[in-house]
Amino acid sequence: MAWENPFKEMTNSKPLFLTIYATVLIGIVFSSIYVFSAIYSSPNSTFSLSIAPSASSDEKAEPLVQASNFSHRQADVDSAAVKPQRQSNLLKAIWEAPPAGSKMPDLETFKLSKELVQERVIDNIVVVTFGNYAFMDFILTWVKHLTDMGVENLLVGALDTKLLEALYWKGVPAFDMGSHMSTVDVGWGSPTFHKMGREKVVLINSILPFGFELLMCDTDMVWLKNPLPYIARFPEADVLTSTDQTVPTVTDDRLDKWQEVGAAYNIGIFHWRPTESAKKLAREWKEMILADDKIWDQNGFNDLVRRQLGPSVDDDSGLAYAYDGNLKLGLLPASIFCSGHTYFVQAMFQHLRLEAYAVHTTFQYAGTEGKRHRLREAMVFYDPPEYYNPPGGLLTFKPTIPKNLLLDGEHSIDTHFALVNYQMKQIRTALAVASVLNRTLVMPPLWCRLDRLWFGHPGILPGSLTRPPFVCPLDHVFEVNVMLKEMSDEEFGPGISIREYSLFENPSMPQEVKKSWLNVHLCQEGSLTCQVNSTSQNGVLKLPKHSTEERLNTAFSKFKDVKVIQFSSMQDAFDGFTDKTREEQFRNRVKRYVGIWCCVENHTPGHIYYDMYWDEKPGWKAAAPNSTKDDHPPW
Repeated sequence: MAWENPFKEMTNSKPLFLTIYATVLIGIVFSSIYVFSAIYSSPNSTFSLSIAPSASSDEKAEPLVQASNFSHRQADVDSAAVKPQRQSNLLKAIWEAPPAGSKMPDLETFKLSKELVQERVIDNIVVVTFGNYAFMDFILTWVKHLTDMGVENLLVGALDTKLLEALYWKGVPAFDMGSHMSTVDVGWGSPTFHKMGREKVVLINSILPFGFELLMCDTDMVWLKNPLPYIARFPEADVLTSTDQTVPTVTDDRLDKWQEVGAAYNIGIFHWRPTESAKKLAREWKEMILADDKIWDQNGFNDLVRRQLGPSVDDDSGLAYAYDGNLKLGLLPASIFCSGHTYFVQAMFQHLRLEAYAVHTTFQYAGTEGKRHRLREAMVFYDPPEYYNPPGGLLTFKPTIPKNLLLDGEHSIDTHFALVNYQMKQIRTALAVASVLNRTLVMPPLWCRLDRLWFGHPGILPGSLTRPPFVCPLDHVFEVNVMLKEMSDEEFGPGISIREYSLFENPSMPQEVKKSWLNVHLCQEGSLTCQVNSTSQNGVLKLPKHSTEERLNTAFSKFKDVKVIQFSSMQDAFDGFTDKTREEQFRNRVKRYVGIWCCVENHTPGHIYYDMYWDEKPGWKAAAPNSTKDDHPPW
């Protein structure tokens, strides 16, 4: 063989051939080094090039894998290090808008296909949501949270062309669902709402045959932590679903115990693997809801999955056989894949010292506006910069609550209403001052002693981790949707804009707004320290209690450029509108701002109306209507 002793041949050859042999051998050595280094180098070095920055080129994406909770913490980290996300093609960067002056491709380009989905798949999984243009801000928030944590294998289904175009120009990967649905908010429970639910079922049936895993989400939920490592812990599961469970069944990050979950399985967050069992369930679910438009998609899913439930698949995974006895089902723990109750009311994950993966804005009472406001209170909703710097400036105040109203006595209907009414009166005054000064009111945190639900209950759900008193969502007492609705100026006077109590704690709040601040201290008119229209050296304005509309306008006329005015208190701050018509308009407006507490057990009707002007009615008492005839708001 020619290569048995190459060095001997070289020494016997002429110098020219010696040089050639040497050159060839050196080339082989260097080529081998290059090839082996490419084969055995860390896959992360190449993969990192495929992940675009979270939102802009100067923001660093968070690590793809975050530590999981407690018992499985190390397992998640180790598995993530060994098995990084892989993809066959480089993902197109999200948030990278098309070049200015370019044209949007034909709609046919956005038609759902295996090839379109494949472009966004990593590790054979894609995260999907869908909606119409009315939910554009929810969708952008959903995408932003995922990209901030390095998850870019996502897609958004557009129910209308307006949303599809808007997402395209923002650089968000989207596809056309061909529904041509209304671009406005359709409202929970409406026929169009149920039609959207059917679109979800059809979509699942369209994607599963492609062979990809599908993490399907509603747009009114937010990811707080990368869920993909958690889902990967259950490779045998055909379906993993969230639930409406309000009582914990586990205290760590294991799946909820299926034997103890009596609440509905919630299809706002669920993961499907393209197994035969999962595809069979999806097909039957689709056939069921298309055959009867009165069946709610979630009820249909629950009926099918619970047709057969149990036994456990094994002793450790937490999975159970369901549906046809072959489907392997897992219930995502409600403590960390949170509902609107376990997150906003119970804060279950905090009590258990866990990290929440997601929050879904269920268990709320003010429609889409209420959902948006809750996410804003939690500082997980993304708003444009102008939201934090509204025209006319902001008004805030320091609420006062006596200790006995907050802590003393039993947590009962009477003590709850006494606490809420005390706060409501201060908020009523603040709304009036905001209306006079044409400023946006930053609502204070609202304390409650009882929970609110749709049915009779003892005040706090037995077994839940709700600990009264607690800061309750604004929609527990106030009709947020009414507060934000356009109303006739002639009948209700000028609108009053509001913001959430956590506004100044939000990292998105510009420093220029927080620095432009005026403190207002109420004082007793006539006292030596109550000098009207003067500010002290530390920027505090003294304002007499029981000020009139005219005095407020005069006192703050030279502070119109100040972005934030904070009152030390709202108690006795305002003595009423000078114009009686304006006073009546204001009353008509704010009377509608408050809702109901629900509900007294074993009583029909069981709800009790809040009354914005409870203090003007001697002997007012919190009580449910005696009959349906008496069941109406106090206005």
